[in-house]
Amino acid sequence: MTVPKKTLMRRLHGAMFKLPLMITCEALEDFILAYLEDDLPRKQRLVFEMHLKVCRECRDYLRAYRAAMDLAKQGLEAESQVLPEEVPQDLIDAVVAARDA
Repeated sequence: MTVPKKTLMRRLHGAMFKLPLMITCEALEDFILAYLEDDLPRKQRLVFEMHLKVCRECRDYLRAYRAAMDLAKQGLEAESQVLPEEVPQDLIDAVVAARDA
């Protein structure tokens, strides 16, 4: 009996998070800014990148986070700009608030 590819990937994804050097999606969010600013120590960066390799949702989140940061770095006000649909408004607000802090 052959296991469907989606089921196999789901099992692999679940198994990866049981490894000692894996982090959760929530933990990834805690380190995302340090990762983007290249402030993570080598070991933490490897763990962060390992998670990205197995988690499509976090890769998408990282891509949206980068887009929001790029807008913030350009000094644009989030409310007055036409934004790509894939960047959630709450993420943009958080990045702008962090920049202003």
